[in-house]
Amino acid sequence: MTFLPKDLEIWLGLRLLGVHQAVYERSGGLLGARLGGRKMLLLTTRGRRSGRPRTVALLYVEDGDDLVVVGSKGGSDQPPAWLLNLESEAQVSVQVGRRRFPARARIARGDNHDRLWREVTRAWPAYDSYQAHTRRRIPVVVLEPA
Repeated sequence: MTFLPKDLEIWLGLRLLGVHQAVYERSGGLLGARLGGRKMLLLTTRGRRSGRPRTVALLYVEDGDDLVVVGSKGGSDQPPAWLLNLESEAQVSVQVGRRRFPARARIARGDNHDRLWREVTRAWPAYDSYQAHTRRRIPVVVLEPA
């Protein structure tokens, strides 16, 4: 049970992730590959308007050789900027720990979305709560190493 208004809860969660991301980036991946026991990666997209690299820390699960992330933005009705960026440019960069590699991003559809949703909610059950608080269908994104 939460005692915070939903918008404040989202804002605080995003601030916490921002601090985590700063540690992950500044340590070169020595720190930050896990947060609360969950696997985290750094995803770098190209800004759809600026053309500049934009990096975000995200929880992920593995699906074979692919990595799977969720465009939840904490259950906000607005999609995260990184998701809009990769819809414009699917070539991304991924960092897991100290390992960096190029990847191609695609949004999972249909049965694949549903299967992967079950996997990501096992890793972070709050995704189901996020989905309940937004009108949009939260996308699941597959990162295929290049």
